[in-house]
Amino acid sequence: MDLSRFPRRRYTPFATPIELLPNLTKALGGPNIYIKRDDMLGLFPGGNKTRKLEFLVADALAQGADTLITCGAPQSNHCRITLAAAAKEGLKCRFVIEERIPNSYDEDANGNHFMFRLMGVEDITVVPAGSDMLAAMQKVSDDLASQGRRGYIIPGGGSNAIGALGYVACVQEMLAQLFEQALTIDHIIVGSGSSGTHAGMVAGMYGMNAHIPITGIGVSRDPENQEPLVYREVLATAKLLNMHGEPPRELVKTDGGYWRPKYSLPNQRMVEAVQMLAQLEGIPLDPTYTGKIMAGLIGMVRAGAFGKDDNVLFIHTGGMPSLFASPETVLGRVPVTHV
Repeated sequence: MDLSRFPRRRYTPFATPIELLPNLTKALGGPNIYIKRDDMLGLFPGGNKTRKLEFLVADALAQGADTLITCGAPQSNHCRITLAAAAKEGLKCRFVIEERIPNSYDEDANGNHFMFRLMGVEDITVVPAGSDMLAAMQKVSDDLASQGRRGYIIPGGGSNAIGALGYVACVQEMLAQLFEQALTIDHIIVGSGSSGTHAGMVAGMYGMNAHIPITGIGVSRDPENQEPLVYREVLATAKLLNMHGEPPRELVKTDGGYWRPKYSLPNQRMVEAVQMLAQLEGIPLDPTYTGKIMAGLIGMVRAGAFGKDDNVLFIHTGGMPSLFASPETVLGRVPVTHV
């Protein structure tokens, strides 16, 4: 796959490390658990959205945009990293925030919302749960156009075919690392939410003729709703890349058992996973995404999904600032009623 024909900005001048987690591996009794540290990507503190924005922001600049417009939840990692990219490129940035949990938006909140204020978001529009986010962002773009400005709309999570190219590039990077380290990976665990990261990895594996199984841990939907969403993005990405042949549907697999009671609301397995990785390996996870994704990996291990000697790779997609929005929860000082 030739990605050189797509415009790209580079925000990370190195390949993110692949590391063994020996203490977590020992605590769980195998398999061998590895981690790819995409939390160390650029646009500090980085995460998976950085890879997507390398292609999305390049496209925005090619179109002459002066303002990035995107959307997310009140503690959106994607919004924060988009704002960081805008600051780096000398662009303005506006958000549409969906209040998915009633009364969850707090103008003075810590975590990512503090970063929004610190990095100078130009404007935030707050809309209720279930709003048409594309229409809301289009209104922001139209308002800018009436002022002689040019907005560029980035979908939630940066999840479209252009954004997914970031994780096609990640697959290329990862396969080169595995070759250099003489490391065989038997299974990959990745978060599956707005779908771009998961879809980009599936499309990248297929395009590179690699056959490492990928399981997406859903952070907001069960498999019957999540997998069609991911597969649509896989097909759109494959089409953008002019791949020969259509990636088969069975490549998209998710587990939806770890996100409840609702997107961004805590559960006990997330709290356990965040504490385990922090106390065993010194690596922070976040409560909305990576904490629940790691809970999924731990749950699969305990259910016997892998052989004891298998090598399993966890993709760490970042999100550290949102830890500071709910410290009492992840420290276990606030009771969590949902398992």
